[in-house]
Amino acid sequence: MREDINREYLFKLDLQYFAKEGPGGEKTEEPTSKRTEEARKDGNVAKSKELYSAISLLSLFIILKFYAGSLGIKFLETFHSVYSTIPVYTKMIEGEIPSLTFRKLFMSSVLNILTYILPFLLVAFVIAFVVDLVQVKWKVSTKPLQPKFSKLNPVSGVKRLFSKDKLVELLKSAVMLVIIGYMAYSTLAAEVATILNLYDVSLVQAIQTFGNIVINMGIKVSIFYLIVGFADLLYQRHKHHEDLKMTKQEVKDEMKNAEGDPAIKGKQRQRMREASMRRMMKAVPQADVVITNPTHFAVAIKYDPEVASAPYVVAKGEDFLAARIKEEAKANNVEIVENKPLARMLYYNVDIGAMIPQELYQMVAEILAVIYNKRTA
Repeated sequence: MREDINREYLFKLDLQYFAKEGPGGEKTEEPTSKRTEEARKDGNVAKSKELYSAISLLSLFIILKFYAGSLGIKFLETFHSVYSTIPVYTKMIEGEIPSLTFRKLFMSSVLNILTYILPFLLVAFVIAFVVDLVQVKWKVSTKPLQPKFSKLNPVSGVKRLFSKDKLVELLKSAVMLVIIGYMAYSTLAAEVATILNLYDVSLVQAIQTFGNIVINMGIKVSIFYLIVGFADLLYQRHKHHEDLKMTKQEVKDEMKNAEGDPAIKGKQRQRMREASMRRMMKAVPQADVVITNPTHFAVAIKYDPEVASAPYVVAKGEDFLAARIKEEAKANNVEIVENKPLARMLYYNVDIGAMIPQELYQMVAEILAVIYNKRTA
């Protein structure tokens, strides 16, 4: 029994294997501005393709509703113009149309058709630009255009194909297909009588009637598709935000990269404090007097008319540092004067290198006068 308890196990238990996102733990932290900006530069933004398609489709059918009549007339005029011209040319050249003339007729017809459909192309371009601009704002990035050889990996491709996102997209597309199919069927079913009567009207009237049915059906489907697009936009923004979330370790690593390792910065600050203390202690021997609390505070003061118009503080410290200042002062025969209120006021109100405030002139001047009298005596 003891051997079974103490034996070596084949696998070591690593709790990190159970973390939701692998090393670093679960992504619970809000994305930083740096992470969001990097994702934007990479072209990783939250936008809905369904919303773009829905607005484009709705705009197309709305334009057709108001423009289809005149567009059909122009197509018929082009058709009539081309075919009415053919007999003229065949009579002129004994029943045959030379290739050059045929090319001219063909190019003229193509140019006319392009002129007719140009508004559709312009509207499609404007809609694509505006919809993307509204969704992701203006930010030009060429990174999405750069080839990624990782996408050529068949294993990664199969994983993406059967990923959760792809399954959700497949389910969403299937549901939309069923609903759109039902909407199209119900619209056509309601117009069965009209469609059956198309045999009794002229070709132009039949085309106009059937065109109106198709356009109205397209507008209904586009409105439903538009609602789905807005819902998908909200979902994509939520999903994008969740994908950009960071683990606590990622936040720490980013802070280290942006601001430096806290341990290294702490050592740097400590070295700076030590260097500042050494400079301060070197200034104590040049002081005229050290005013003490006597045990808690010590402030070294010097008066040099060539440096400043009033006495100024060259060193100050509390507790251990105050003791160091007093030791340095004793070693260099600098006067030490005990004055508790003055020491506290100087310590808390005057920085190193700063002149004493005017309110303390009288008190400091009296101390300096006594010291100068001792030196000259």
